[in-house]
Parts: sequence; structure tokens; C-alpha cells
Amino acid sequence: MQRILFLLLLFFLSLSAKTTEGDPRSSTVLVWCSTQLEHNTTIYVPNFVATMENISRQIQAARFGMSSIGSGPDTSYGLSQCYGDLSTLDCVLCYAEARTILPKCYPNNGGRIYLDGCFMRAENYSFYDEFTGPNDTFRCGNSTPKGQLFVESARRAVLEAAGAAPSRGGYARAAVAVAGSGNESAYVLADCWKTLKPELCKACLDNASASVMRCLPSSEGRALNTGCFLRYSDTDFLNPAPSSGGLSRGSIIAMVVAIVSSVTVVSVGVAIGLYIWKHKRIEKKRKGANDVEKMASVLGNSSLNFKYSTLEKSTGSFDIANKLGQGGFGTVYKGVLADGREVAVKRLFYNNRHRAADFYNEVNIISSCDHKNLVRLLGCSCSGPESLLVYEFLPNKSLDRFIFDPNRGKALDWEKRFDIIIGTVEGLVYLHEKPDIRIIHRDIKASNILLDSKLRAKIADFGLARSFQEDKSHISTAIAGTLGYMAPEYLAHGQLTEKADVYSFGVLLIEIVCGRQNNRSNKACDCSDSLVISAWKHFQAGTVEDLIDPNLILHNYENKDELKSGILRVVHVGLLCTQEIPSLRLSMSRVLQVLSNKDEELPAPNNPPFIDEKTMELNDTCDDPRLPLNSTYSVACVSHSSFHPR
Repeated sequence: MQRILFLLLLFFLSLSAKTTEGDPRSSTVLVWCSTQLEHNTTIYVPNFVATMENISRQIQAARFGMSSIGSGPDTSYGLSQCYGDLSTLDCVLCYAEARTILPKCYPNNGGRIYLDGCFMRAENYSFYDEFTGPNDTFRCGNSTPKGQLFVESARRAVLEAAGAAPSRGGYARAAVAVAGSGNESAYVLADCWKTLKPELCKACLDNASASVMRCLPSSEGRALNTGCFLRYSDTDFLNPAPSSGGLSRGSIIAMVVAIVSSVTVVSVGVAIGLYIWKHKRIEKKRKGANDVEKMASVLGNSSLNFKYSTLEKSTGSFDIANKLGQGGFGTVYKGVLADGREVAVKRLFYNNRHRAADFYNEVNIISSCDHKNLVRLLGCSCSGPESLLVYEFLPNKSLDRFIFDPNRGKALDWEKRFDIIIGTVEGLVYLHEKPDIRIIHRDIKASNILLDSKLRAKIADFGLARSFQEDKSHISTAIAGTLGYMAPEYLAHGQLTEKADVYSFGVLLIEIVCGRQNNRSNKACDCSDSLVISAWKHFQAGTVEDLIDPNLILHNYENKDELKSGILRVVHVGLLCTQEIPSLRLSMSRVLQVLSNKDEELPAPNNPPFIDEKTMELNDTCDDPRLPLNSTYSVACVSHSSFHPR
């Protein structure tokens, strides 16, 4: 716990030190992710992490870094550079922000991030000599037109900076001041990546100059090219020329914290501290909770506190032979502790501030729960080079490995599937109706339903779960989950209630019956309808038995009519759970009641939502580069990665 408090102290010192420096300009201008998937996750992830670590060490020394780790298609090439007017400290802060963004491109094998103060790129090939490419673009700021005097000032400043940069190490700044004429002065920054030769830098900036001038007479413009960055503005955004003197002790402390937080588990400690601090201020007025003390209690509990070395040894140094499974942000390994206990160790890929919040959230929520149908958290480790969560080991892994596999699906007859359904329902009833605080899971799906040695269901993965008080009708939150399982009202408005879990559970029910995945979350399927809508149509036509998993028919049931009646009832309940209007969906306690009492008559379900979730693909082309930087785009332009698929 002393380590956590020390990290918190350093974090606040970094905040105070930052105020005495320039502006790191860490706001995001553009994120572009490669369209090619990584080749081999087991190799790609450690190569990527090692590349980022190498670059971070170079950034603090030279405000620029490049590194390559690996061989062949699994090589990770990386480059990061701060623009020339940033001090070393501001550069490190900007780099730390960029470092939290790049992992969002996973599982694609690379991407580019343009911040207003720095640039970062990663690929699986050597791109260091590239200065132009098909993804070169520009972004215009405030569309309110400026006067002709500003237009002329901006043109002069752009040409001056772009012309001077190639012979000055790739960086130049210019300001054309207009006195006594209002806000008509122009300020320009031009920067080429240090890997480019002067002639390539010139070619890049010539192209960037022509592009960015298309923004005029707007007051702001940015050119985002493969090999350079150029910005003009009517606001003086430029930092003072970096001092050649040494940094103060406070600045050095802040720099160290920022560097380490971008690539190691200190990020987890810092982000946990920040989360606790913010959460405490919100919750204290409402219920007097003290999350700092709460987290101290959790981490101080010896039963939850594991040494990193202990867990590393238990998994054979995370040997691939012990790998149990993998999600979007973590890999799970089987481990055997010194006392012989078998455990599942969840190893987070990237230690950035977003995953740190999930880490704290999962520890906090699941440690407060105790139910036979929830996976049991045994502990965690946040003192080593990466974040680890330790769970009870469940030998049969997850439900999706059975119901979506034509061979393994035979191991689950209807009785076993129904028991899994009931176990999942009981776990959700517990979460939704806890007397002290309600918990919404937000990511109910087959891969998050684990099976023990007797094939009993246990709900897992609480990284996205949210809790709120009984007197709240809903909470508004950033959208997170898995496409194909998210309720329409949550997807559209971000308003979260228990009915979002009910919707996801309804999708799961239909999947268990049909033995196939809802195609809205399965890109490999070319089906015209989602599984839910297909089930709705068959239900209306009285042909639900056409959807039943063939593996269920293979079993020798004495009373097949009773079997079909039971399956039909489950599909009926699934459709009641996936109705478009949230108030019409059953509560989980009501679901448990109607599934347990087979004689109770069910109401007719209304239609499920007809949502074309295929529009939620990553689509950068929907962004008109001439639109203002703060434009609001339609939901169809939201990145698929922003929903944290797992």
C-alpha cells in the first residue's frame, strides 16, 4: 500500500510540475489504424510492448525515438516524435498520452496517432523513409471565415515555415504579426520526422502546405502527412523555445512518472489513484464512501495480494502451453501455485489509463460479490511490470467453446444447457438485486460464461461492469461491450439500466438453442438477418424447431415433444428479453420465475429492434477533412474499437 501512496504522491507532483512548463498539446487530432490484422498475437504483443519501451527511453533523452523488435511479419516497427517547440517534459507527457491511444488499434497490426504536440506510428514493416501516402489528409478548425488580411498572413507564415524546416533539422516555426488590425496574425509550426532526408522533408511539407491552405479562410488548419505535420492558427499555440538548461527536481520526478506510466504497471497505480480520487469526490456527498481506504483495504488483504514473481512462476513464465484463452485486451493462462492450487491468471496486454480503470473496476466489483454462479477472484498483482488478475481455475473454459463447436457441442444435451441457463440467470439476479448496490455486467455473452468441472455456469469478466444506487433510474456512461449483444437504447444514447444485461442475456438464450453466434457480432457470417431477427421470424411462422442446434436432436430423448416444448419456451423468453422497448423486457428475477414454472403462460413478444450494426465498422472515410475538428459525426462513423470488443 505504501507503494500505491508513493505513486499517488508522484502523480500529483507531476500535475503541479506540469503547470510550470509549456503546453504538451496532448489533444488528439487523428487516429488511423491499419486495415491489416496482426500475424501472430503471441509474438506481436511482446514485440510491440518492447518497441514502445525502447522508444520511451529515447523520448526522454531526445524527444524522438524509433525502434524495431522481431522478425518477418511479426516485427514491430515504431516511431514517435514531439514537435520542435515542446520541452522535454511536455514531450514526455504528450508521448504518454499517445502511448495510451495506439493499443486501441489492436488487433490490427499498426496505426498512426497525430496529437497537437507529437506523433506516433507503429507498423510491421519499415516505414521510416516514407514521406507521402494515400492516407495523407488535412483537418480544418473553426469554419468561421477570417478576413483577407489573415489569409495573406497565414499564407506567408506557412510558406516561410515550410521553406525553412528542411534545412533546420526538419523543424521551423513562423509568426506573421499584424498590429492594430484585430486578430489577423498567423502562427505556423512545420515538422518533419527525423528519419527523412532534407529533400524528402521538403517534398512532404510542399504537399502539406498546398493541402492546409485549402482550409483558408478558416482560422485553423492542420496537415497530417505520412512524413510531416503542419499547423497554422490565428491563436499563438507555440510554446516558448525549449530551454537548454537542466530540469528542476520536480520536473524530473514528473518526467519519470509520465514515462513509466506510459509503458509499465505504474500506469495502473497512477490511474487507480486518479480514479479513486475522482470517484471519492463524486460518491462522498452521496453516501460518504472513501474509495481510497477501500482500495487500500482490498490491496492490503493478504488473500488478494500476489507477488508478480509468484504468478509468473506458476504459469511457467506465461508459457504458451498454459494459455487458456484470449480476449481483446488480455490473455488468460493456467497457473499452479506452490501449494498445488490451480488458478487462472489474466494478463493485461497494455497498461494504460483506460485499462487501469477496468482493472480497478474488476477488482473492486468482483471482490464484493459472493455467489455460486460468479467466478471467484482470488487476488491480483499490480506491483510488477504488468497487471495480473487471479481467478479460480475452471477446467471447461467458456460456453462458446461448446455451443459454437459442432463436435464439442454434443457434450451439452438440453438438460445441461438448461442448467447453464438457470445458473446464468441466478447470477444475474444476484447482481441486479443486491440489497446494497446494483451491478450491471455490460458484457454478457457466451465467452464470458465459464464452466466448472461439472459444467455449471459462472459469470466472468467484470472489467466493464458498473454499479449504482437503488434510487437511480439509470446511469449515463460511455458505450462499451460487444456488438451484437448491446441493447439499442444503450447503443444509441448511452443510458444504462439492468435491461441492457437482459437484452444481452436474451441474445445468449437464442444462441444456446441454435448453436450458432449472433451474426451481428460475427463478421465471418454473410447472413442477411441477425440470429435474433431470424428467431423472431421463425417464432412468428411457428417453425422454431428449424433453428434448433442439430447436436440437441442427436440425443435420445424419451419425450421429444416435451423437449421441443421446453426449447420453444426458452426461445420465447429470449424474444421477450430482446424486445425493442426496454420496459417490455422481463427482469432477471421474472425470467427465473417463468423458466422455473413451465406452466405459466407467457405474453406474446413484440418485435426485436432491427438495427444494422454493420454500420458500426471503423470508417475513417466518413470524416470530411474540411469539417471542423470538433464536429459531431453520426453514429455510423464511430470506431468499432471504441466499443472495446472482447
